[in-house]
Amino acid sequence: MTEHPPTVEPHRPDQPYPPGDGLGTVPDWLRQPATAAEPDRSDRFRIWLADHSGKLLGGVAALLALVFFGLVATGGYLGVQRWADGPAAYPTISQPVGEQAVSSASPPPAAGAFDGTPAADFPEGAAGIALPAAKRTGPFTEKQVAAALAKVRKALVTARLDRTFITSKDPDRLLRQFAPDARADLRKDFASDVFATYATRLAPGARITADPPRVKGRISYRATKDAGGIRILEITSNFVWAYAFHTAGGVPGDGVVVVHDTVVWSVPHSGDVRSGSNGLWIEKADSYGSNIDCAAFDKGLLDVGSPTYGGPEDPDPDAVFDPDRTLDIPDTC
Repeated sequence: MTEHPPTVEPHRPDQPYPPGDGLGTVPDWLRQPATAAEPDRSDRFRIWLADHSGKLLGGVAALLALVFFGLVATGGYLGVQRWADGPAAYPTISQPVGEQAVSSASPPPAAGAFDGTPAADFPEGAAGIALPAAKRTGPFTEKQVAAALAKVRKALVTARLDRTFITSKDPDRLLRQFAPDARADLRKDFASDVFATYATRLAPGARITADPPRVKGRISYRATKDAGGIRILEITSNFVWAYAFHTAGGVPGDGVVVVHDTVVWSVPHSGDVRSGSNGLWIEKADSYGSNIDCAAFDKGLLDVGSPTYGGPEDPDPDAVFDPDRTLDIPDTC
């Protein structure tokens, strides 16, 4: 903090000037000339300081200036470095092998609930679910690959986008799309919160707007075998689903809830299984939600929560909208 220099006391009017002889009333010894004395070491230092004070102050000022500009230059460099480095990076997923397709539909003009979020640039609804070209893969013909991909796309649309399904308590609208032998275990998922890794169900009282959800991600496939040696066509879907909820908040994006999931689906080769096992299965699934009502999400249900994206220590809140973002993240609640 800068300090003001001491102010010189002005001459007060009530103080008389010295008498005409210039000495005033003073002792006689003060009127006599002093006897010359040899200056000692401290006197010589004061004399030297008086003679060189101008040069000394100039040198000190120059030194301080060099230190100041050095600090400014260092701070400026560090600032430029921070700008050049960009925002903190976040971990991403490893891309699966095999044929794949990425969402590529042109997004509609940004409007309403999604303004101010990355989802404003996502395609609407099923337009964001692009299927890769069907090709003969391993023991699966092109026709079989196309049929399997169509099953997965239909299941994705029902599980994440169908308003009748996501507002209903009955999961049969989705379950009947799977192989008969797979349905019993999937039904158990809907008796807990496990289903939330691959399907959306709204919490009681939650209301989404008329805006279609925004969708971005990819689908890939490959031929492989399961643990029992059965030949399967393994299809991996990785999508970010953005839903617009009614909210009293006035800040853009307050009502946007994000779900990011990765689901590994499989269709066995018809020659390796009985008829009841022929069809669509889920091998594994994982997901996270953001800007959610945490109490509802603990039950697998979706509703908007307090406006926030990512976790409390997330370096980039918009990362939750990135399909390449790893699903292995801290709890977003």
